[in-house]
Amino acid sequence: MKEYRQNVVFRAAALSVLLLLTLGVSAQTWEMVRDSEDYIYGEGYGKTIAEAEKNALANLIGKIATNVTGEAQSSIKVQHGDGKLNEESQFSQTVNTYSQATLTNTQQKVLKGEPDAYVVRWIKKSEVEKIFESRKRKAIDMVEAAIRAEKKGKVDDVLRNYYWALTLLKSLQHPNEVTYTDDDGKEHVLTNWIKEEMDDAFDDLKVIYDGREGNDVHLSIMYKDKPVNSVDYRYWDGQSWSAIYSGKDGWGVLELAPGFEGSHVQLQFEYEYAGEAKIDKEVEMVLNAVKGTPMPDSYKNVRLENKEKPKEKKERMEKMASESFTTNSAEIIAPPAPIAKKDKDASKYMKTLEEVVKAIKNKNYDAVRPFFTTEGWDMFTKLMKYGKGKVLDSSDIRLYDDKGSILVRGLRMSFSFASGVRKSFVEDVVFAFTEDQKIDNIAFGLGKTAEDDILNKGVWEEKSRFAIMNFLENYKTAYALKRLDYIRSIFDDDAVIITGSVVSKASKNVNIENQSTISQEGNQIIIKNRQTKDQYLDNLKRCFQRNEFVNIRFSNNDVIKMGEGGESYAIQIQQDYYSSTYGDKGYLMLMVDINEPTKPLIKLRTWQPEKDPNFGLYGPGDF
Repeated sequence: MKEYRQNVVFRAAALSVLLLLTLGVSAQTWEMVRDSEDYIYGEGYGKTIAEAEKNALANLIGKIATNVTGEAQSSIKVQHGDGKLNEESQFSQTVNTYSQATLTNTQQKVLKGEPDAYVVRWIKKSEVEKIFESRKRKAIDMVEAAIRAEKKGKVDDVLRNYYWALTLLKSLQHPNEVTYTDDDGKEHVLTNWIKEEMDDAFDDLKVIYDGREGNDVHLSIMYKDKPVNSVDYRYWDGQSWSAIYSGKDGWGVLELAPGFEGSHVQLQFEYEYAGEAKIDKEVEMVLNAVKGTPMPDSYKNVRLENKEKPKEKKERMEKMASESFTTNSAEIIAPPAPIAKKDKDASKYMKTLEEVVKAIKNKNYDAVRPFFTTEGWDMFTKLMKYGKGKVLDSSDIRLYDDKGSILVRGLRMSFSFASGVRKSFVEDVVFAFTEDQKIDNIAFGLGKTAEDDILNKGVWEEKSRFAIMNFLENYKTAYALKRLDYIRSIFDDDAVIITGSVVSKASKNVNIENQSTISQEGNQIIIKNRQTKDQYLDNLKRCFQRNEFVNIRFSNNDVIKMGEGGESYAIQIQQDYYSSTYGDKGYLMLMVDINEPTKPLIKLRTWQPEKDPNFGLYGPGDF
């Protein structure tokens, strides 16, 4: 760790010097720019320099739009609700999405100070093409992300990436000239192909009514006849469209308005994700500027009755319980065989869990207090305060012997909240029993994809794989239940904790102390901020206080065993983070010591919003 910290300081100093040199390079003089036909410039006036800078940028963007539109009008065929194809010119307005955050290689000069400030800003015409090329690359990257997600049944990622890519393409000069070559060598025009792929995804989604308890409707959601890994949807509840609900591992829920007696419910699968676009300012601006593309196939009518034959339903439920969307079971190192439910000892645990399920349904929590240890009861009470919790399914309960501790998996619950970018989540709740048959720990399961990524590491000992899985389940649950003391216990006192931030090159107060400049993109400087354990926990405490809920989902794990330190691992993992005030997606890297599986210690934590174009994800070799 000492060597790592010295390395960070060295990199920060070296890169910061490079940054200062870059920012200090003298550009062409204003007079040269003004009199040259090789540049586009904007002028801005204001009472303050900041106001003049803003106006100069707006003026520059407007001239870029005029200049480029004059060279080549852009149009794209958009299918409207009436099924007709119409041509629309949208390009001139979308050029305005190139704000300070995405407009690259501009220069500016203050020609007059306050109170009547005058600022000019310019860009070389040859640089304008690079703006569109960068956006084109971003759209293709999203298409490739959608293709990878489709193979894992993560339909939410499929639809979001495809739609955002399509929207970015609409803002290019020649969107219909952008092509993509698939694995079979066939070339596709992306503006047409993306729409076809999204329609196919909607067609492959099937929603099945699975019962009703009062106003709560339970759903099975299948994708290509397998339980969908993850998908988001909203529905008409009899009075209005709901907020976004999230389905997981084939399970979903509807919460109908009181008194709803209809025989059908209209459901729409989410694909636009406008609420999440704030994590990417470029996408957010383009979504706001470009007319949306209607997706009629995103709507489904859900009949509130199940006409399946008993045998068909049994087969489907077995598939829901056991079949992972993405994995070939022959390649997976399976967990220990579940303890038979009829086993004499197992029946005691089953009876306890049945009482817990009954207590949750009846909201009679005190009745099951004797079944918990002190710590277990504290977690259970926090779980019951985690939104509006409801049992979806308890028919697939499985018991595993984890070296004396009995793990009970398979209880599926939904949790609903009053606010936030997500209305409801489905979670697989895991209970851990002590040897004296009391519940000592509760965790949210990882989900089939994340589990398979870990269990597939057959070269490691079984205990190591399950220690990693248990660690990640407890980690994500600690954030959801706001267990600050537990989070404090799993971070080493000398842990290196790095969080990401983005600043503009134009910022005049960039404090580079204790920071490592990672990369530069146009007018953006991506900076990694180092925090001490206490600083990180103080910030986390404030986050917990201002949010009704926090929910973390993991997928796409890559686990690397360290060369030294015994059972020490670097875990690279994609994280979807949701709270009542914020949502984002990014990549965690956790370097964790699990030599004592019940006392894991995080030595290093990094986060990055996306894969770096130069080196991808951070790994142990970078530190």
